[in-house]
Amino acid sequence: MSESDAAATPSRGTGAAASDLLLARTVREESARIVAALTASLGSLDVAEEAVAEAIVEAVREWRTRGVPPNPGAWLTQAARHNALDRLRREQSYRSKLAIVGERPPVAESATDAPDERLALLFGCCHPALSPEAQLALTLRAVCGLTTAQIARATVTAESTVAQRIVRAKRKMATAGIPLRIPEGAERAERLDIVLTVVSVMYSEAHLVPGGDAAADRDLADDALWLARVVAHALPREAEAQGLLALLLFHRAREGARAVDGELVLLGDQDRGRWDRTLLSEARVVLERAATLRHPGRWQLHAAIAACHADARDAADTDWLQVLTLYDMLLAYDRSPIVRLNRAVALAEVAGPAEALAEVDALSAELTSYHLWHAVRARMLRGLGREDDALAEDLSALELTANEAERRLLHGRIGF
Repeated sequence: MSESDAAATPSRGTGAAASDLLLARTVREESARIVAALTASLGSLDVAEEAVAEAIVEAVREWRTRGVPPNPGAWLTQAARHNALDRLRREQSYRSKLAIVGERPPVAESATDAPDERLALLFGCCHPALSPEAQLALTLRAVCGLTTAQIARATVTAESTVAQRIVRAKRKMATAGIPLRIPEGAERAERLDIVLTVVSVMYSEAHLVPGGDAAADRDLADDALWLARVVAHALPREAEAQGLLALLLFHRAREGARAVDGELVLLGDQDRGRWDRTLLSEARVVLERAATLRHPGRWQLHAAIAACHADARDAADTDWLQVLTLYDMLLAYDRSPIVRLNRAVALAEVAGPAEALAEVDALSAELTSYHLWHAVRARMLRGLGREDDALAEDLSALELTANEAERRLLHGRIGF
């Protein structure tokens, strides 16, 4: 947080809501830096992450009763450092640890004093030695500062399971000696794709939560977009980092039309006047910047497809041939069944439902338990006039989805 930001913060004695809001912002902007700096100083991600988590809890209490300090980032840094040292003192080997601390550079007191270490922490949390679930949980905890309960709620996972994943991930990092650094050369390209995938999954996790309505978990979606900005800003020459940022900006711009009064509105039915034009403009600029780097990849192609939809004045104006062409190009980088299913939707618009249905049916072995496969298949069948078969597929989709907004949408389509 900059000094000007701090000067504009509520004065001491402001309400709990205002201090909580500022704390949330401070945590998002500073916690990853503090965790990374403490880890470099103390040699333990576990101690660093726990110390920051304790500092956040203390900040909630202190800031509500005593007011927001003049420099929130520095306050959080110092509190975390004190907590970390207290933890080390409680350990049997604290004397040797303290000696190590004395030999290492002190933790910077604010973002203005420290290099951007968030990216190194992000690469460490997304190390390929960790499972995808562990990568996501650890990133949300160490980089975004979410509590175990928040992660459990966001990922629809039991709190105990999330806690175990985080403990095991940190133990794995310690035993395997996984460093917190930004890899170079060919290793960076491979590791960066994992980082970008984790950020993309984080954004997707914010949507269509089981039991929820159509509205996204805005905090989680905002965290994902913030992380995408951090990566793109830190690696301006990495085209795919720019591509993912552009993609999330396009998606975020459509949020206001995608979920209206808790109801899900499909892309073709959305009121495009609700789309955020500022975010769309930014997305286009970022995508153009990625293109100038002349290193195409899957995230840029996903973003280019999103741009086609954004450019259309209405659903009927969509350039489906261009969308299909981009999907064909995307297959060279990503042949996942989800991409092939989405390509089939574009194919139906260009070549008709019969040809698209053949493509959808070819994915049955991989996607038969995926509700959207059934929903897309129903659409193709309905286009061919096979109403009974389409109804059966919509019922299968209804049975497989746990999101209430999707269930209401399918109920409306089925007619009961």
